[in-house]
Amino acid sequence: MKLVFLHGAPATGKLTVAKALLRSVPGRLFDNHAALDVARTVFDFGAPGFWRLVHAVRSSVLDAAAEHGVALVVATYCYAEPEDRPAFEHFEAIVQRHGGEVLPVFLHCSKEEVIRRLGNADRAERRKITSEKGLSEFLAQYNISPVPRTDCLVLDSGTRSADATARQIIRHFDLIPVQKS
Repeated sequence: MKLVFLHGAPATGKLTVAKALLRSVPGRLFDNHAALDVARTVFDFGAPGFWRLVHAVRSSVLDAAAEHGVALVVATYCYAEPEDRPAFEHFEAIVQRHGGEVLPVFLHCSKEEVIRRLGNADRAERRKITSEKGLSEFLAQYNISPVPRTDCLVLDSGTRSADATARQIIRHFDLIPVQKS
């Protein structure tokens, strides 16, 4: 299994790029918020036990996908250094245990572009950060950065379309696009 690990700050286009990528290559989407939504069914956000459950869901999903031969998973994640390094290393160990590889991609864009995107209607619907104040508080609390890997592809998602960003990921990692008939 190949795991495209799309990470970056809120509103940098992770889910949009993931969907564009999956229109071009066959694979499955594991959106960061799927695990959060599961945890919210039994806990308030951030309550004791919340993050442990989120990590367990993420780990279980990746393990099941790798074990059952899913060829490509595109996962979205807000990676913060150093807090999330153990989780990333755990995900990588799961994938590698099944003979797979992790393909890390860090998305970033200007603060102005992020603020513009905060107003997108789907962000509120998915219970994502929707205000400049919320974003500032989040970014003050966490060091959002690329995973510390030399093979991490760093892309500015504010200077090109999601489809163009997806094409760059496909080229960089030699992913095989879907043949259009």
